Amino acid sequence: MTQPTYAAARVASDRIHRHLAANSARCSVEGAATLPDSATLAALIDAAFWTSLRREEGYIPRISLACVAPSQADDAVTFAASLSLQPKDLTKVAAAVDRAGLHLGVWPQQDELRVWGITRNLPPLCVVLEVLLPGLLVVKQSPSEESGKFINIAVLQGDEIKIIDPQAAISPAHPTLLTSILRLESQFATGSAVNVLLQLAVSIRMHGRGGLLLVVPSGSDAWTESILQPITYSVVPPFSGLADLMRKDAGSTPSRRWEDALGRVVDEIAGLTAVDGATLIDADYKLLAFGAKIIRRKGFAQVAQVTVTETIEGGTAVIAEPAQFGGTRHLSAAQFVHDQRDGIALVASQDGRFTVFAWSPNEEIVHAHRIDALLL
Repeated sequence: MTQPTYAAARVASDRIHRHLAANSARCSVEGAATLPDSATLAALIDAAFWTSLRREEGYIPRISLACVAPSQADDAVTFAASLSLQPKDLTKVAAAVDRAGLHLGVWPQQDELRVWGITRNLPPLCVVLEVLLPGLLVVKQSPSEESGKFINIAVLQGDEIKIIDPQAAISPAHPTLLTSILRLESQFATGSAVNVLLQLAVSIRMHGRGGLLLVVPSGSDAWTESILQPITYSVVPPFSGLADLMRKDAGSTPSRRWEDALGRVVDEIAGLTAVDGATLIDADYKLLAFGAKIIRRKGFAQVAQVTVTETIEGGTAVIAEPAQFGGTRHLSAAQFVHDQRDGIALVASQDGRFTVFAWSPNEEIVHAHRIDALLL
């Protein structure tokens, strides 16, 4: 393999390989994909980066490269003659895999990485490299054969390398709701619980209008003290479609039909966040209201500062005013969590930034967790 010319490729590949190796060591999954070595990862990253800067008939090439042997991919389209990993060749074939779920299969052939075909089905723990925008790449890994959900491992943008570590800023004292959205390691095991809050976050971010989702404790109406009354779009009785689905398959391996139904309900609730105001669900995922206006709770001070962290290795906490890193939604979310300390707030900006607010009891301050890297 030729040496990468994208300067960050070699550094990123070494760090990513260590991270992937740690994941593989924790897991014992039958039929798992072979873990590519650091040199292979560097070659994939290099090719993907230079491809992302090219154009084919004016279009940005959005491709997904899966490091998988032809023998490990079922029902694949296999090319009679494999393609090189050169950016010019990847750019030409990019339109064929522009749809979600399609990947270009890449595997060494005669000491050279080659594109052998197109596949949708991947083995567990398969490493996938996606081109999202010029210079923006995401390394992912498949958690299991049954689940179509990929776990983000790293984000590369120019010379910036972010290795994702959801537990970097998590304390056992944080609310259970927060740890549930950021705890991803269990998803590498077959039959693990679905991270529905993370799916809601992805769907909210995708509609591109910005949004605010509040998650409050079940069986409590204390949250009403932080919401302007009457609520224009109150849901009575609470909509239990998502809650019913989560109870139905609790503890079992999700079926494809169940996952499709879950996706539809998640998108339905996430769509409500596009309406001006906050959407509210409880911890059992019952929909309570949408378009709600947040007010300061009687007897509570106005939130002045928050701690801001990002879910990446080496991230450091920064103390900031809510208005410094967001607009009205962020300020309202920080105030709600400051006043309702058992709840969390998920905030999407129109530019794609995503923040989860939760109360930190140890520091006695609102904690803003930037999770953009988890959602790309």
